[in-house]
Amino acid sequence: MPHHPITQPVSIRLRSTWWVWLLTVSVFISIVGCQPKQYLVIVPNTTTPVNGSVTTPPTATVSLPAVYVGSYDGSLYALDTTRGTPLWAFRADTSIHSSPVVAYGRVYIGSLGGKLYALDAMSGSPIWSRTLGAGIYSSPTIVDGRLFIGCQDGRLYAFDATTGNLLWRYDTSMGIRIQVYGLYSSPAVANGRVFIGGQDNRVHALDATTGLLRWRYQTEGFILSSPGISGSQVYIGSSDSKLYAFSAETGAVTWQYQTAGVVDSSPVAAAGVVYVGSGDKTLYALDATTGQVRWTYATGGVIYGSPVVAAGTVYIASRDHSLYALDATTGQRQWTFQTQFDCYASPAVTGETVYVGSNDTRLYAIDRRTGQMRWSFKTGGVVVSSPVVAQKSQLIGTYPTISGGK
Repeated sequence: MPHHPITQPVSIRLRSTWWVWLLTVSVFISIVGCQPKQYLVIVPNTTTPVNGSVTTPPTATVSLPAVYVGSYDGSLYALDTTRGTPLWAFRADTSIHSSPVVAYGRVYIGSLGGKLYALDAMSGSPIWSRTLGAGIYSSPTIVDGRLFIGCQDGRLYAFDATTGNLLWRYDTSMGIRIQVYGLYSSPAVANGRVFIGGQDNRVHALDATTGLLRWRYQTEGFILSSPGISGSQVYIGSSDSKLYAFSAETGAVTWQYQTAGVVDSSPVAAAGVVYVGSGDKTLYALDATTGQVRWTYATGGVIYGSPVVAAGTVYIASRDHSLYALDATTGQRQWTFQTQFDCYASPAVTGETVYVGSNDTRLYAIDRRTGQMRWSFKTGGVVVSSPVVAQKSQLIGTYPTISGGK
């Protein structure tokens, strides 16, 4: 049965009146079975506004030469970029799967215990924390003083990044919480909208300021991939083995490409090409406009991590324990770096160094040009969190919205 986008829904607040619920459920059921390509549909107002005002963020900067990474040992580490020695470590309530984000002189991270933390990026001292309704696999996205993050309670949250005040939350279960499907995916924000994939098989597009639903699209499998945005297009993978390209405005499908494995990797679009990994052990380079294959590269393992494109090179990690550097135009291999176990994380790339975590419990710093190791740091647990450096100005390249099987 085909699935189609639901565009520009009209929101209503549910009262206790039984017939409103009946109407809503009836309309929803009719959508699933119908054939037209788009629908205007009445749905419950599943966004709960709390406080619409946003505090002006601080202008603090980070002077530490640091790279930050989380570990399943429950710690977020700040490591010296030259030697890999720890500058500080913050102990969370439990394991860290989420990837950190640095903004406003702070580093933000989520935990599997459902805690969202804002820490001083220089010292690791906690500034504020919030407890969400379930574990957090999603990584924060921060735009214009707002922090967006998904949660395994099936809700997308928007917080004031400065104060930690809740701005709004969106419930993917449409208020009917018979069965909750989590948000493993990380949100992406562009042109006033926030996009996220769900384990309910849907892509959700919301107004970034109000949290109101603009459109949603149902794929044929659950979504761990996070959206990649380029211009007017949104790209996202699904466990139905497809990569989808949508109109960011309407949710209409521009094209879709079928791989031979789940697409949990998050896509990256650069110079007219979309790069994405697949469970079929292959990295795909597809034309961003048409979805036609430019080239493919077969690794020795499933690809759950997401690619980074920097200075004409694509960096991608694989479950064959390796990080690959490939020519972005041809797919020709430049070098391979071998770790001691599976790699799920996405790398961070600077002018000189590539940083990547591994399930062998280490974060590696690798020479960007030669593929030789500069240093490694051993944590107490697997590292599926993707690293980030303190100064964004040091990063080069185009990055995914962090997510996927990492």
